[in-house]
Amino acid sequence: MIRVGVLTVSDKGSAGERADVSGQVIKDTVAAAFCEVVRYDIIPDEVPLIARRLRDWADEGEIDVILTTGGTGLGPRDVTPEATLSIIDKEVPGFAEIVRVKTFEKTPMSILSRAVAGVRKKCLIINMPGNPRAVRENLEIIMPAILHGAGIITGAYTEHPPEDSEKRL
Repeated sequence: MIRVGVLTVSDKGSAGERADVSGQVIKDTVAAAFCEVVRYDIIPDEVPLIARRLRDWADEGEIDVILTTGGTGLGPRDVTPEATLSIIDKEVPGFAEIVRVKTFEKTPMSILSRAVAGVRKKCLIINMPGNPRAVRENLEIIMPAILHGAGIITGAYTEHPPEDSEKRL
């Protein structure tokens, strides 16, 4: 079972001024994919706080995938990508690329996303937007790759799966 951390980045959410609907969408979606949410938190849009939480969670070795929500846009407080890039060992650009392309079909504003993805140690980290609908759409697109990527990173998969494995995910 893949162990997931959900990190919501929101000034208002961390201050208790807004319900964390996007974080709940992530929790519900990964649970339906037979993943276990082992960490969850809401923190403000501050690079040092975000970077520290991502680094700590990834370095503990108890989380296979960290999914962030919020802070990926063009606003002055949107700093999640900068924090993520500061702590990853290698970038995995395909996640953000495919999401921007596929969701562009629904809204041209998707190209404004600055979300990134990468690996730190044995943990896959993926940024997503703060909008609940966008989070749901993103996860529909990338969930099979999240599962496979986590399997590779953790060593659960040591060979390529059969060609029809995507259909089974």
